[in-house]
Amino acid sequence: MSQEEFQVCDACGVTAEMGYVISEGDDVAEVEIFAADKAAALSEFRAYLSLAKEVNDAVIHDLDETAELALDPLKVKLKFECSAEKLIFELRSRSLAK
Repeated sequence: MSQEEFQVCDACGVTAEMGYVISEGDDVAEVEIFAADKAAALSEFRAYLSLAKEVNDAVIHDLDETAELALDPLKVKLKFECSAEKLIFELRSRSLAK
């Protein structure tokens, strides 16, 4: 095997081909939000949703803001139109993680 086949990515330290990272049909991102109360959780969710809408304005989420929320942690699913959008969102959302 040549040295070119297995080069480590300088950005993330992973050795893989993009086909292994982006899988067809893998278009749902799950976000876990840790917050003390509902207001703080919704505020943090809105930051994630805003970022997701920057990637694709047609993103769909499963959070019902009027329902009683379990905050240990709050788990929200965001459905994108394609796998690449999910990957872009996940990479960009690292700046929001605390």
